[in-house]
Amino acid sequence: MALSRKRFTDSDWTLIWDRWQRGESQHQIAQRLATCHSSIRRVLERTGGIRPPPRHRSARALTLAEREEISRALVLGCSLRSVAARLCRAPSTISREIQRNGGRERYRANQADQHAWDGACRPKLCKLRRHRVLARRVAAKLQQQWSPVQIAGWLKQQSQGDEERRVSHETIYRSLFIQARGALKKDLMAHLRRTRAMRRSRHHTQKTANHGQLIGMVSIRERPAEVEDRAVPGHWEGDLLMGSHHSQIATLVERHTRMVMLVQISSRDTKTVIDALIKHAHKLPRELYKSLTWDRGKEMGEHRRFTLATDIQVYFCDPQHPWQRGSNENTNGLLRQYFPKGTDLSGYSQAKLDAVARRLNGRPRQTLNFETPAERFQQCVASTG
Repeated sequence: MALSRKRFTDSDWTLIWDRWQRGESQHQIAQRLATCHSSIRRVLERTGGIRPPPRHRSARALTLAEREEISRALVLGCSLRSVAARLCRAPSTISREIQRNGGRERYRANQADQHAWDGACRPKLCKLRRHRVLARRVAAKLQQQWSPVQIAGWLKQQSQGDEERRVSHETIYRSLFIQARGALKKDLMAHLRRTRAMRRSRHHTQKTANHGQLIGMVSIRERPAEVEDRAVPGHWEGDLLMGSHHSQIATLVERHTRMVMLVQISSRDTKTVIDALIKHAHKLPRELYKSLTWDRGKEMGEHRRFTLATDIQVYFCDPQHPWQRGSNENTNGLLRQYFPKGTDLSGYSQAKLDAVARRLNGRPRQTLNFETPAERFQQCVASTG
């Protein structure tokens, strides 16, 4: 029997947003509340998957206790000035409160308090709505496929301390996902790295069970400290980016510089993948390829052959811990802008993949103080030469 939609209580709303921010799917939340998936989606899509800030009353507004005092005083026939003096309020405040809620004969404290709460919902105009020139600059950079973080960082540098000429990346995201703000057009979302309709939690992952048991794995916990703090170049993270018709490409990211390299893979079997990775490894200076961290995919079944051929140690993440390869996971998300899900990746030659990598490596990164990965990597090449 199909589950019907339900009217959510305040505690239900809190539970929905808490679980969404923890990374649970809409179906999981719906099962928890014994309702249908569409009911949860309806709640989330109102604000584009972004949790609305909690509402609160102004410190200057009349409280329910004050309104109850007004109601009792009216029954006793007290004057408005005496009520105002008792509440330390202006007589005009008391007069307006009574007049807007039915007058002396019809005034009810609970109804007046609810009416005030309902009428106080006046969203503040966001910065991009107030400053249209700034909004146009943001829109132009989005059309050039800059991320909101890159735009915000660039505007900060250009503003020379003028707060009116800059905007945070969070404001840009909210203006895109919450269309009721009316600041940025919805079609600009197509230029984001991930073209989803709602914003997801950073904890959300679609990675499921173990990809297979491998023999002789070296755990990521045994990696040297120099890998963890990204202080030394030459340590890479890798994974397969999947396409349609069983197509795939290998994606490699250098942890220190965030340099991206793409490798054409004709098949997902371990022999083909390892052969391609060995060939690619020989293209780089030994000083700039010291280790490789991978997920527990079956394509790395011959990882020991890779290590013997290249003298590069392979480390493996813990099961269901994709964030341990955070740079690579993030990069795979960025690459979906060029290779959307459902794309047949077998049609891309190595030359085309190299062109995409060059374009991605030419983008400024916030974590690199808005330098590009290509610039940082070239510095490392120069220092080793």
